[in-house]
Amino acid sequence: MVDWTKLRKELIGEGKKSPLPPQIKLPMLPKAVMEFSQKSEDPKATPKELSKIIETDAGISCELLRMVNSSALGLRRKVSSIQQTITLMGIRSTKLFLITTGLKQAMSTNDSKLINLPNFWSTNLERALMAREVARLMKVDPDIAFSAAMLQDFLLPILSKELFDLYLQFTINQDSNPCLINEYERRHFSWDHCEAAANVMLDWSFPDELICTVYLHHQGLKLLTHPELSKTTAAAVAVASLIPDPLRQDPNGLNQLIQLHEAWEEFNLFDMAEQIDTELREESTAASNYLSLKNRLEKHAALIESN
Repeated sequence: MVDWTKLRKELIGEGKKSPLPPQIKLPMLPKAVMEFSQKSEDPKATPKELSKIIETDAGISCELLRMVNSSALGLRRKVSSIQQTITLMGIRSTKLFLITTGLKQAMSTNDSKLINLPNFWSTNLERALMAREVARLMKVDPDIAFSAAMLQDFLLPILSKELFDLYLQFTINQDSNPCLINEYERRHFSWDHCEAAANVMLDWSFPDELICTVYLHHQGLKLLTHPELSKTTAAAVAVASLIPDPLRQDPNGLNQLIQLHEAWEEFNLFDMAEQIDTELREESTAASNYLSLKNRLEKHAALIESN
C-alpha cells in the first residue's frame, strides 16, 4: 500500500509556499463543498447532517441527483433525496463528486482566450472515463482515478488567461518544436500546473491520494514501471492523460496509447475508446462536436491506410 501522505510531503511538503505568482486569482469553491469536506472528516457525521449542507446549494444538489439517477448507475428506482444519495453512494464517493462538480462550477466564468471551456471539460470527462476503466483493470479505486482526471488541469484556464503570451507561444511551438507542457512551464516559470494544482488542493484539504495523483499526471507510461506506483490511481490517471487535447499538452500521447494497446493484452484501446465515446456523449451535451479519442483513432487508422 502506498503511503499517500508521506508521498505528498515528499512531492510538495506542507504546501506553505505556493509556486503561483501573487497576481493569479484562484477560483473559490462553493461554500457547501468546503463545509461538506470539513464535516465529512468527522467519523460521527451522519448522512442526514451532511445532506443538510448540500441542500443549501440548489445547483450542486441538482447535479448530485442527476448523476445518481443517470443511466450509468443503472438504478432500478429513482433517488429523490440528497440523504438517500449519500447513503447509497457513501460519504467518500459523495465528497469526490462534490469536489469535482464544485470546482467545475467555480471555473464556469473563466474566459481564457486559449481554452474553449466546453471542449476543456469534454476532454477532462473523457480522460476521467478512461482513468476509471484503467483503474478497474488495475483493481484500484476507480472513484479517485475519475476525480483526479477531472481535476488534473483545472488551473490551465486560469493560467492561460493570466499568462496568455507564454501559453500562446507554447501552442505555436508545438508545430515546430513540440514538447510536454509541464517541461515548457518549468523552463519558463520554474514550476508547472501539476505542482501548482497540488498545492492549491492541499490548501483546500483535498485527500492526499487525489493530490499526489494530480501532481503525477504527466508522468505518462513511466509510472507503469514504477516499483511502488505501477498499480495505483496515479498510474491509471497518467495513462488517461495521454488522450490528446486541444492544447496538445503531450504531442506523442496518442502514439503512446497505441503502444500500450500493443503491449498490454487487457488494455484494448479501441474497444475502450468506443465505450468512452458513447458514455461521453450521453453525459455531456457539449460533446456533440468534440473530437474524441475514438475519432482520433479513426483518423490515425485512415492516415496509415492512405500511406
